[in-house]
Amino acid sequence: MLKLVSATLIATTLLLGAFENQNIASAQTCASKCGKRPLQFVPGQLVRVEVVNSTPRTLKLQKVESSDFIQIQPGQVLKFEQAQVTEPNMSLLFWDETGRALTAKLSKPNVATLRVELRPNWYQPGDRSVYLRDDGIVNVL
Repeated sequence: MLKLVSATLIATTLLLGAFENQNIASAQTCASKCGKRPLQFVPGQLVRVEVVNSTPRTLKLQKVESSDFIQIQPGQVLKFEQAQVTEPNMSLLFWDETGRALTAKLSKPNVATLRVELRPNWYQPGDRSVYLRDDGIVNVL
């Protein structure tokens, strides 16, 4: 009888110890871990682009289609004319003359507006451009 109790106790301890240290894996859909969806506009829609300088320094902007850069002062909001999304892809380059990194925070305040808020970033390289593709998707590069 003593051998049976000892064997049962040892077997129970081994089984419980084996199950306690197992990592349980569970399958989940991409929707549970994908993160935020990228901003997107309807192809063919007219989109107004607003740029806000939320840094303490003057920044420079350049639309790839134009040849000259534009200076934007701290706190200034600059609005670009509406661009049709099916036109060739629109790129907006931005930089700080002192070489400091920037972050572009994108938002869609209404159906036809892309708002780009430029903020200081303490880590290099930072963001350097916003790319509005002809399929309506907006990328930060």
